[in-house]
Amino acid sequence: MEESKKCKDSFVVKTSIVLPPDTNAYGTLFGGKLMAYIDDAAAISGMRHARKNVVTASTDSVDFLHPIHQGDAVCLEAFVTYTGRSSMEVFVKVIAEDLLTGESNVCAMSFLTMVAVDKNGKPTPVPAVIPETDEEKSLYDSAKERAEIRKKRKQASMERINSYKLDFP
Repeated sequence: MEESKKCKDSFVVKTSIVLPPDTNAYGTLFGGKLMAYIDDAAAISGMRHARKNVVTASTDSVDFLHPIHQGDAVCLEAFVTYTGRSSMEVFVKVIAEDLLTGESNVCAMSFLTMVAVDKNGKPTPVPAVIPETDEEKSLYDSAKERAEIRKKRKQASMERINSYKLDFP
């Protein structure tokens, strides 16, 4: 296995046009559809970095910053920003473009944690990541803080789940 790879080695661009079945009653892209696009781009990025299958371990909040309309092009850019032993943090930025006017807007951003798995579905080591650009270095430097927030959020979720008493007939 390679000891390290550059962030740009995992860079993914995924572009689609928003069609009528992809939209809600307001003519904007379904949030769930966008979340599926985000997960897909992150998985491709993680697999490109690890050259192994990956699973999604977590998705940080997805803030919908600008609507994406029917007929727009939606472009996702993703790359690995940080790695653990078997996990990778992947940053995904979503940009929408009105293809008739050329106007574009950043519509969403998210961080996902992808875990590389072997043929038995068990976590397996991944190469370290090397940030090069200022943006990559900034995301790399702030990754441990985001990881700590994820860890606390997961602990709180587990405590909440364990405290539920489900009484089904």
